Amino acid sequence: MPEYEKAMQPDDITRLFVERSNAGDPAGVAALYEQDAVMAYPPGATTVGREAIRALWEKVLADGPHFKPEQPLPTLISGDIALTSTPPKDGSGARAQVVRRQPDGSWLRLLDQPEFVTPTR
Repeated sequence: MPEYEKAMQPDDITRLFVERSNAGDPAGVAALYEQDAVMAYPPGATTVGREAIRALWEKVLADGPHFKPEQPLPTLISGDIALTSTPPKDGSGARAQVVRRQPDGSWLRLLDQPEFVTPTR
């Protein structure tokens, strides 16, 4: 795997995600996740593990989407765990991620809720 810039602060992950997605780099996006990370995507399903996340992003990025940076909300940090979030520019609610500090001091996503869908009743 290529050597990627590491997220040295929890909020770095959002910037790196946008850069790597816009470059069409699914392996680079997957490198932002822990090996056993869980992503709540596609809607109504979960994708588990870095390799499955890479395969998912390979499909998503094949259409050449362009992501715009979103201003992060304040990060909550407790020891080696942090909660990051952004209000999406498309007005779809919120995005939230639980990230964990790695032994080298960098941060990786452990849990990713990329979009919240309003429940239908």
